[in-house]
Amino acid sequence: MTHWVLLRGLTRETAHWGGFAAQLAAGLAGARVVCLDLPGAGALRRQPCPLRVEAMVEACRLQLHDTGLAPPWHVLGLSLGGMVATAWAVAHPAELAGCVLVNTSLGRFSPPQQRLRIARWPALAKVLLAKGVLQAEAAVLQLTSNQPLQHRAVLAAWCETRRRRPVTRLNALRQGLAAARYRGPPRAPGMPVLVASSAADSLVDPACSQRIAAAWQAELCVHPTAGHDLPLDDGPWLVRQIAAWQGRPQA
Repeated sequence: MTHWVLLRGLTRETAHWGGFAAQLAAGLAGARVVCLDLPGAGALRRQPCPLRVEAMVEACRLQLHDTGLAPPWHVLGLSLGGMVATAWAVAHPAELAGCVLVNTSLGRFSPPQQRLRIARWPALAKVLLAKGVLQAEAAVLQLTSNQPLQHRAVLAAWCETRRRRPVTRLNALRQGLAAARYRGPPRAPGMPVLVASSAADSLVDPACSQRIAAAWQAELCVHPTAGHDLPLDDGPWLVRQIAAWQGRPQA
């Protein structure tokens, strides 16, 4: 049985994976899947988020220790979660069997205006300054999904999550600063890496994923129509790509 760890992105938490964890477990022959929170969000929302991505790794390792799930683990990280997965692979390579990086970016390979498209900065400010839960979460959905009208149930669930476990503006800013500062390694970590991206991602330029894959000589899979939240827009497609990648001989 393989063990998988899922890491979400900026201001998101375990609840935002929705049904993807179950989809991944079913698609990978009963793999055990664990979702973790980053500092400043979810169960860790009262913790001040570190200003370095590398420091977030330790919070993830501590949560895993509490589950009793022994390494090695596969880590799937979306956006900021992909940066944390990368930092984890660099700091503790013996703990990881592989990484899947979804719509992420590294400062070493991509400029700020591609890591976060300039045209989306006003929309992100709207999320931070929103006074109502529905307004904020609807803005997040518009930013991250290319199928917002199909996700009314998801929007309701996200609103409930925000009411129960709100992320402070300070922690949101600290997470964003940590992400902006993270450069990542010049060479691939010493384990198999799959880079997954959405060609229609309007938040992070897909060129960011392409550059990581090229620099690391890692496998790249590209969804033609999904938004930044690829697991939400087409989770089954992503599971199929992961299953095929796992089934191929790894160098």
